[in-house]
Parts: sequence; structure tokens; C-alpha cells
Amino acid sequence: MTWRRGYTYSTSVKIAEGVTLPTIDAGCSCVGACIDPRICACAKLNGSDFPYVHKDGGRLIEAKSVVFECGPNCQCGSGCVNRTSQKGLKYRLEVYRTPNKGWAVRSWDFIPAGAPICEYTGTLMRTNDVDNVSGNDYIFDIDCLQTMKGLDGRESRPGVVPHMDDRTDDKKTENVPEFCIDAGTIGGVARFINHSCEPNLFVQCVLSSHRDIKLARVMLFAADNIPPLQELTYDYGYALDSVTGPDGMIKVLPCHCGAKDCRKRLY
Repeated sequence: MTWRRGYTYSTSVKIAEGVTLPTIDAGCSCVGACIDPRICACAKLNGSDFPYVHKDGGRLIEAKSVVFECGPNCQCGSGCVNRTSQKGLKYRLEVYRTPNKGWAVRSWDFIPAGAPICEYTGTLMRTNDVDNVSGNDYIFDIDCLQTMKGLDGRESRPGVVPHMDDRTDDKKTENVPEFCIDAGTIGGVARFINHSCEPNLFVQCVLSSHRDIKLARVMLFAADNIPPLQELTYDYGYALDSVTGPDGMIKVLPCHCGAKDCRKRLY
């Protein structure tokens, strides 16, 4: 489906030229569905537990540093609860126009806390290849590693990632994500979701086919029970004075989220 101004809707991530995805993980040997976390290889990566419960088709119990899901080489079926984020859109989402924030997204359905909403899709590319002069506001840095470490004011989350290459010890690169998702010309409904200083969604890094956190899938989950027709929002996570223009000057963008404790600036 092609929208106006050259935008193409896509529910999957496209891979830019020059980017190679890691080898697909061996996966678990569970048959039918993953039930016992003591023997499921994927559950062991999640601290020997499953991150989801079966209720409402699968709900994330809590926000984690990273969620390891079952993938292409796992022996369990598509109905396994540990594939919750891979099952596509479950709720009727509407993109609509707002008076002062441009496009926005809401659901026609009630959404329970912990439910997966959508994946941030677009073109997966190296951050260094992004054209910073084009004015593209739909770049999502895959900064899961920074979130794990609680860098740049991020709130640390539970969960330990085993066998990780701890590259954040390099002070020159710890604040610079290597990869990003560019939804400027191609992407899904997530790119229309606005920022809020008091959001009802949260960003969750998910690994399902490989185990490289730098190339994790970016999912949005419900932080609270969300009634029908309430705008869906998440915190974009900008640090103040962190965005500069082509001239090197700090850019300032007012925030119009309307939250009680609004920070007044997006960046």
C-alpha cells in the first residue's frame, strides 16, 4: 500500500544494502509449545522463565532489558506464547490528524496492559549512513544496549543478557547506536505514534531470530490498560540539547503532549 508523498506502508523491516543479519539462532527443541522453562533454551536466555503469560493472546509480564523469543529454528509451533510479538496487529488501530501534533494513532479496541501493539518497521541501516541533512524525523536508533546500561538518563530494567559482547566499555562508542530504522519513506503504523512525557506505551527490544542486541527488533507494548479511542503514545527518549542541526547549533522542539508533568520540550 502506497500513501501520499511517496510513503509506502510495510509491516516488515527492510534491510538496507550493506547490512547483513546475524546467523539464525539454533533455537529450542520444545515440541508443540514451550511449557517448561527449565528445559526451553529460549526461556533460559530470559532467566529461566517465560516473559509472557497466555492471557489475552499473550501479555508481557514486565518491561525487560531484552526479551528472547522463539525463532525460525525452534521446534515449537506458531501458537507458542514465546512468539507473542511476532503475531502481527491484534487491535484495530486508526491513524488520524490532530490539531497541533500532526498525525497520531489510537485504537478502536480496549488494550490490556502488557499487550503488544506494533513493531517499529522501516529500513534497517547503519546509523552512519543516515542523511542528517534531509530533515527526516522518523529515524529510530536501535539503542537497546544503551537502555540495558541505563545510559543517557534511561531507566535500567531487569534482565541479564548472557554472552553479550560488552562494547559499552569503549567510552568512544557507548552512546552511539550502530544501527537504526529509517521509517521516512517506508514503514508501519508505529511511525505515526506521537511522543508523550507520560506515555501509555513503552519500547521493548526483542530478539527472535538471532541474538545480536545491536540489531534487535523494536516493539511497542501497552504500559497500562488503554480504553478505546485514547491516543497511543510513547516516550521518544531524547535528552535535552541532544539534537543539533547541519550548522552544529542545538535544535529546540516544543512538546505539545499535554501531560501534567510535560517537560515542555521534546529535545
